[in-house]
Amino acid sequence: MNRMTSITAGLLLGSGLVAGSVHADLLESIKSDGVFTVGTEARYAPHEFIEDGEIVGYSADLMEYIMPELEGVELIRMDLPWQGILPGLERERFDYVITSVTATPERMQRYHLSAPIADATMAILKRAGEEEIGSPEDIGGKVAAAQAGSAQLEALEALAAELEEAGTPLSDIRTYTGVDEAYADLGTGRVDVVINSLPNLLEAERTRPDVFEVVGTFGEPVYFSWAGRRDDESASLNAFMDEQIRRLNEDGTLNELQEKWFGAPMDVPLELPAAE
Repeated sequence: MNRMTSITAGLLLGSGLVAGSVHADLLESIKSDGVFTVGTEARYAPHEFIEDGEIVGYSADLMEYIMPELEGVELIRMDLPWQGILPGLERERFDYVITSVTATPERMQRYHLSAPIADATMAILKRAGEEEIGSPEDIGGKVAAAQAGSAQLEALEALAAELEEAGTPLSDIRTYTGVDEAYADLGTGRVDVVINSLPNLLEAERTRPDVFEVVGTFGEPVYFSWAGRRDDESASLNAFMDEQIRRLNEDGTLNELQEKWFGAPMDVPLELPAAE
């Protein structure tokens, strides 16, 4: 029977359980060692978050369907701030990333991004009843927020450049370690809008409809993936995870879990669009 364990980064690093050595075949090493160590950010509801001391959410449910294919292997999840996730993968602190990684062309070149797991199209969140903001173009002159080091921040900066060229620049861009902090400042009026992926903003609106309201999407469609290292040792694990995600997409499990966690199924392709 497979076990799923969550553990904080500090405890894992201190105990020496970190996956720090590279083997000729990472998937076979995981099977022989009986441990699959992954990095996650459990502050990104409804994808990954803490409830009653456990990591739950969309990604956790997906792994419940995948881990039986790794019979006898224990899943250990390192809970890290987003800013440490991809650097930790590169430094081999864990085997794989099971958290929502927005698939950008730059990341696709640097990492092996998995088959898509969810829609990640950019959107805008405002305070409920804020009539001045009805479209992305209306945030000119406003204070906008996004998570530091995120693709959402890059999208906000690109939108800010377009607005400045149009003569309606943003008043300020503020960054936060976690999106919950940005939502809190939006609720109290310290910022005017928060940029995030649509599913996450819909969750914020669903749980606090008296406080938040989604304005709409902007930019090209993008998707969430998981991530592995782009090297020969990791190729077998990357292929295994891609196969499992595509299986869950084709048999309808992704849609069922999207309905559960996001309120509606998503049109998610079996493969990421090619990086331009």
